Amino acid sequence: MLNIYKTTPEGLQTLESATNGCWIKCTDPTSEEITQLKKWGIEPDLITYSLDQDEMARLERDEGYTLILLRIPHFQGETHDIPYTTIPMGIIIKDNMIATICRHESQIIQVLTNGKYSGFKTAKRYRFVLYVLLETAMRYLTYLREINRAADHVEDQLEKSTRNRELLQLLKYQKSLVYFTTALRSNGVMMERLQRMRMFNQYEEDEDLLEDVLTENQQAIQTTDIQTEILSSTMDTFASIISNNLNVVMKVLTTLTIMVSLPTLVASFYGMNVNLPGEGNPYAFLAIFAFSLILTSTAAFIFYKRDWL
Repeated sequence: MLNIYKTTPEGLQTLESATNGCWIKCTDPTSEEITQLKKWGIEPDLITYSLDQDEMARLERDEGYTLILLRIPHFQGETHDIPYTTIPMGIIIKDNMIATICRHESQIIQVLTNGKYSGFKTAKRYRFVLYVLLETAMRYLTYLREINRAADHVEDQLEKSTRNRELLQLLKYQKSLVYFTTALRSNGVMMERLQRMRMFNQYEEDEDLLEDVLTENQQAIQTTDIQTEILSSTMDTFASIISNNLNVVMKVLTTLTIMVSLPTLVASFYGMNVNLPGEGNPYAFLAIFAFSLILTSTAAFIFYKRDWL
């Protein structure tokens, strides 16, 4: 999908073709749209980098363009093996226009089109980049809170569980945190390089905004590290709890098996085809039944005192 926007006194307007001061938003482009991007002077390699799922965050500058490649968070769904992952998004500054290219639709870009930031203008290309970086860091923090809530819900189920299903669910969120950690650190390195190159020193407001971006990204890194350690410790603890719960179940089943086997043992002796004490007594069955009941009750009392029941 290819959309072109430009900020005017009336607000953010949609255009039919690229012009000075415009923003080209490209999401999962078709071959025809890629051809159109090439006509507007965006190099094919830049498009390839932005669509490559394995690309890491980096900064690339040349005489005719500036490429800022960052990893943004992406929610794939709770049923997916990795609910939260990261994907690359390319921000290309060329001449008097800016382009964003991404494989998937992102809420980060949607926020910009919805007018969240009053200072957002497509003609101010570097401030545009800062807003994208800031919204990316804030989106990471939002998803981290969602991961924390989901993990807490799974932990509540784990307390009484003897299955591995809940542990596997926690493992999915742990994988998501690993992807977040890697992406946030590479984004941080790229942002620090932007700061060293002093690309945003033209306006004091941009410098302050860059400081906010670095602070939010560092906060996201620290939050991810904390949640990773907590989740790892939680999984180890609940793995022991599941094993202990299973041992309790096996102990109870073994105790019940012993109690049930005692009457069977007594009955098996009196089932032999030999002369037995009391075989002519009309009350022999009641006596045997009472003895079995006493034997079972005694075993149950002993097991209860030992906290086996």
